[in-house]
Amino acid sequence: MDGLEGRLSESVQFRLSFTLSLAILVTALVAGAFSFVTAFDEAHERQDDVLRQVAQLIDRQRASARTDVRPRDGDEDSRVIVQRLGQADPSGAGVDAGGTLALPAALADGWHTLEVGGEGFRVLVKTTAGGERIAVAQESALRDEIARDGALRTVLPFLVFVPVLLLIVARLVRKMFRPIAALAAEIDQRAGHELHPVEECELPREVRPFAVAINRLLVRVDQSMETQRRFVADAAHELRSPLTALSLQAERLAEADMSDPARERLAVLRQGIARGRKLLDQLLSLARAQSPAEQPKSPVSVQGIYRRVLEDLLPLAEAGQIDIGVEGAQDAQVWASEMDLIAIVKNLVDNAIRYTPPGGRIDLAVRVSQGRAELRIEDNGPGIRPAERARVFDPFYRTLGSGQAGSGLGLSIVRAIADRIGAEIRLDFTDKAHETGLSVAVIVAAG
Repeated sequence: MDGLEGRLSESVQFRLSFTLSLAILVTALVAGAFSFVTAFDEAHERQDDVLRQVAQLIDRQRASARTDVRPRDGDEDSRVIVQRLGQADPSGAGVDAGGTLALPAALADGWHTLEVGGEGFRVLVKTTAGGERIAVAQESALRDEIARDGALRTVLPFLVFVPVLLLIVARLVRKMFRPIAALAAEIDQRAGHELHPVEECELPREVRPFAVAINRLLVRVDQSMETQRRFVADAAHELRSPLTALSLQAERLAEADMSDPARERLAVLRQGIARGRKLLDQLLSLARAQSPAEQPKSPVSVQGIYRRVLEDLLPLAEAGQIDIGVEGAQDAQVWASEMDLIAIVKNLVDNAIRYTPPGGRIDLAVRVSQGRAELRIEDNGPGIRPAERARVFDPFYRTLGSGQAGSGLGLSIVRAIADRIGAEIRLDFTDKAHETGLSVAVIVAAG
């Protein structure tokens, strides 16, 4: 019972189906009972009409008082007993054996319900035109059985169609709530940046206020996110100028004569300034990645993206004595923004260079399968453990014990851009047997 009460309180659809089904069942029971009683009484009235017609037929035929009219060879269920009132059978045989009913001779004309020989009978007493009194009788048990069968046949449609009607009601209720379920599924499948209004025209009138409220909430959320992105971008721009000035001052200071300890501290200061500038650049990139995407006008060559990224990061790879290059000559045309793809590949390659040891290898590859392009960047660094693969995309999260300096925003930028352009990211080990190296696959629709 607790489960039923819980479902009734939680589900409007179940409550509506339950209420309608209960109303249908109660109505069907009341209507069925009324129909049964009415049909039962009508069957008795028709049986009384049969007895009345038999009595009138005997009267019109002016049967002799010695005439004993009783259909003995007919159907047992339709047997009607006709005898002269007060007539006694000398043999003493019972009714079923062909004898007469032991009826009192003083019975008044009209209808009587009597019990004779332990059986009930419905008896009509009538005085004929010739002055003879006759009794027309029928067994009450047979009458009740016939009436009950007729009444049950009347109620039978209720028994057949009520379950069908309950199924139809459940189906109709489910169909009525289908637009709401479709709306919930459409909102649930949206990405975090998809804040466009939901369609209201196909929703029932009672649900439209909720859709209007949801759309207003989406507008407020979009405005809040836009304010946040604008704040991050403005703050990064405002901080870039003083950091650039500090960097220039540090470069000029490095040209001056100073002691070795001072020069070491200056080197640490310049590294901190460089990290700060890189952090600002990544904050700007993250703010741009979280903004709505523009529809590309033409497909972009993946090999062209690889060449541009390698031109920028090749000196960094050579400084770390890392062998980096593109594997294979296959190209793919991808429907995405060129700047978005460059940001994805550049952050992944930069991340690979940072975590690949000297003398390591980084391979870039692309392949096309079933209308989708797979951009793959593989290195032979330490890799990422499966337990951390979900968290590495969080902003400012960095793997403990890596020994590498960074802000932890690179993979967050990659995830934000991938979500915006509808790409899928998969992380795995390059060497699965030894569980080393990181293999990143970016899967996006090919042109």
